Amino acid sequence: MNLHAYAGAVLPADAERATLVARVFDPAVGGPCVAAVRGDRAVDLTHVVPTVSELLDLPDAVSIVRGHEGRGQWEVSALIEATLRRDRTVPHLLAPVDLQVLKAAGVTFVRSMLERVIEERAKGDPARAEEIRSRIAEVVRGRIAQLRPGSPEAARVKEVLVEEGLWSQYLEVGIGPDPEIFTKAPVLSAVGTGAEIGVLARSTWNNPEPELVLAVSSAGTPIAATLGNDVNLRDFEGRSALLLTEAKDNNASCAIGPFLRLFDDNFTLDDARATEVALDITGDDGFTLHGVNPVSEISRDLTDLVRHAHGDHHSYPDGFVLFTGTMFAPTEDRGEPGQGFTHRPGDVVAISSPALGTLVNVVTTAEAAEDWTFGIRALMANLAERGLLRTTVEVGS
Repeated sequence: MNLHAYAGAVLPADAERATLVARVFDPAVGGPCVAAVRGDRAVDLTHVVPTVSELLDLPDAVSIVRGHEGRGQWEVSALIEATLRRDRTVPHLLAPVDLQVLKAAGVTFVRSMLERVIEERAKGDPARAEEIRSRIAEVVRGRIAQLRPGSPEAARVKEVLVEEGLWSQYLEVGIGPDPEIFTKAPVLSAVGTGAEIGVLARSTWNNPEPELVLAVSSAGTPIAATLGNDVNLRDFEGRSALLLTEAKDNNASCAIGPFLRLFDDNFTLDDARATEVALDITGDDGFTLHGVNPVSEISRDLTDLVRHAHGDHHSYPDGFVLFTGTMFAPTEDRGEPGQGFTHRPGDVVAISSPALGTLVNVVTTAEAAEDWTFGIRALMANLAERGLLRTTVEVGS
């Protein structure tokens, strides 16, 4: 699939005002480089901070990205073109995170919460989903759309739903005191824009999950935002919540990118709260789908989600990224009536926002997707070979 048409949309619309961080794989050094996007150039900062994780822990990360002298550079347009045509022989973009733990929050929007309830009651069978959706969606939505999770009002609604036989584990994390926070994928396993994303070949009901993703420092402070696709197998998770890992964590099932946008005077956490994340799917069969995920409709504040992931109960010495959830669960019929949506190989999935650019990927099976081979040992060995490992950071050197 030719992704060249997306080349002009990969960068944010106001890229000249944005503090952008990229990870560039440079075949000349056999590994990733931390880069600052400045105008039409990506400047290599790896000699200053060998990992993005380390960069986000520095108090002057924004000034470093904006102005520190680099030791090399690449044309941004060339990086984007190589990335979209998946040319691994030349410098290209990777997912913009490295040593951070890949975490996710689930069931943070009413619409996706209802779809999880439907999955559960359908036992992973898409043929039953439409009947169940029409039977329970409206009564549940009417009771919970405006509720604040964990509030006394939410507790009273829970009592009513239990009495009516409509309670679900998904409603528990949707309106109860504690959100669903889980580990999405292993460190360094995320793919970036232009890459293939994978769903298990034996899955018959699956979908993308377009999300705002926060990059959080080791101190628990949100430092940057980007886009993510929390690729999901609805049939697996619907059969049992104990299959969450198998539904969520497969080869190439976590996509993040294209860049990290650091919070600064031009883009704040409040701007992230107001972000609208768009999803567009284009299939080889002519199928198209469009949806929008307004982050403002989230049921829990972004900082509340971060606090549930990080605190006295759990620290992350290398920081973490947090998928903040999606409201978009596609239900449009793609084939037979009542069967709903599921991916087909060759689908192009574009997740976009004017402030964050476009994360575009092509669907394949997890079994056929490019193997994940560059892990923590490979990264450490590569950085050591390049003389970039050290115990202290000397930014002024």
